[in-house]
Amino acid sequence: TGGRYLLKSHDIEINPKQYEHYGEDAVVKIILHELCHYHLHIAGKGYQHKDQDFKRLSQQVGAHRFCNSIESYQQRANYEYYCTKCHAKYIRIRKVDTNRMRCGYCNGKLRMKRQLK
Repeated sequence: TGGRYLLKSHDIEINPKQYEHYGEDAVVKIILHELCHYHLHIAGKGYQHKDQDFKRLSQQVGAHRFCNSIESYQQRANYEYYCTKCHAKYIRIRKVDTNRMRCGYCNGKLRMKRQLK
């Protein structure tokens, strides 16, 4: 996460790693993003990422809706699954319900191969 707006205290927190990895421009975009949350929350409008008010305001001020990730998906992955039918490999950050989810290639059953972390 690049930063966050705290609803109760109205504080804005910025992740210093974003500055270290992506520089001042990234931090400016994060501050704009968090100020959009702040402004809309104070105004009693939709301040969540899914709300049209937030999408509209962030586009008007040139704020990104999401920041660049510091770690790649592979680095953040916690679980490795495989298809029992076609042996396709799936890396996931969150645990998958193997009773509900199926292989996207052949509709086969998924099994956890290993927990990465």
